Amino acid sequence: MTTPSTSGVVRLGIIGYGAQGGMYARFIADGLVPSMVVGAIADIDPGKREKAVAEHADVPVFETAEALMDSDDVDAVVTTVPHYLHPAMGIAALERGIPVMVEKPAGVYTAQVEDLLNAAKTYPDTPFAIMFNQRNNPLYQRIKEIVDAGEIGAIRRSNWIITTWWRPQGYYDQSAWRATWGGEGGGVLVNQAPHQLDLWQWICGVPRSVYAKVAYGFRRDIAVEDEVTAVVDHGNGVTGTFVTATHDLVGTDRFEILGDAGKIVVEDSKRVTITRLVKPERELSDAMGPDDVARLFRGQIDPTELYTQETLEFTSEWGQQHSGVLENFVRHILDGTPLLAQGADGIDGVRLANAIHLSSWLGREVPLDFDPEQYLAELNRRIADEGLFPQREATGERTRA
Repeated sequence: MTTPSTSGVVRLGIIGYGAQGGMYARFIADGLVPSMVVGAIADIDPGKREKAVAEHADVPVFETAEALMDSDDVDAVVTTVPHYLHPAMGIAALERGIPVMVEKPAGVYTAQVEDLLNAAKTYPDTPFAIMFNQRNNPLYQRIKEIVDAGEIGAIRRSNWIITTWWRPQGYYDQSAWRATWGGEGGGVLVNQAPHQLDLWQWICGVPRSVYAKVAYGFRRDIAVEDEVTAVVDHGNGVTGTFVTATHDLVGTDRFEILGDAGKIVVEDSKRVTITRLVKPERELSDAMGPDDVARLFRGQIDPTELYTQETLEFTSEWGQQHSGVLENFVRHILDGTPLLAQGADGIDGVRLANAIHLSSWLGREVPLDFDPEQYLAELNRRIADEGLFPQREATGERTRA
């Protein structure tokens, strides 16, 4: 295998040539990822292999991920395979000393992601990243900077309504594995919303517990969730809510973060309004006596004297965020540039999605340090009821791609 630091070019192996794998191959072929070329492609589906050959005639195409990784054609790999296979493919790469970027989500349940993280700890010198492309979105990067710098004070509450995932029934009917417990591992939480679950925790912190009301097959003929309302508890009175669905034709994307010295409101993941109070809210409240309150209610005090506001708009060209994460992965391999998203970060979103499921199944609040074996038992019960796919193991899954 050519040493990428010597050649100056990273040959990426794309494992799985579906919509995502095909998109990454096109970005690289079109030159959107400097210092990266498509080294090889693997897919178990003969039709997809034929498509890969037709679209990338000079690129070797393999039947299995193992054959690709054991070839001399790649310096790194990305796992664009079904969710259940992400950990197994990641482990296989790490064991071979091949830098790996795992697609989101890192897995379906925490036990298998822990297996992946343990492998990463065993091979700490092998680069391990996850495709959280929204962390490359300048809007959310700016929000994180503001929060981390304390510009809106301590977070008191956050709310995210993200229902811009409208999916008609035909979307679910196009593949036998889609929207099944055994094939996909869930619905909107594992398919559409992982990026928001990651960003929410990346910016606002990992909660202690969650209580959720989840509807399964609510407005679609599917077994998994198509509507979610979750309330999380961060401790010290700090809470958050997360609402998502796939049956809202119009859709809403609104993210609010309330701090004790300001507020952030994001609309449509494009526009953000930052409010900064002149003093912490409690100080402003304590300084107002009865006469001030009376003048406030009569409209004699201009509330805008108590804060400043800034509105920012962001645009992002199609493919820019994904290709930017791939370029960051290249730079990390070649010169040690810090990763936008460490592979180990992938477990946070999986854990929260699992906790939301488990809370709805048990009908009670669930801590984020729930028993992973209990979750897997509940998941396997639903897989067995489906009767379409084999049940899952706690660790050690090595299913071929």
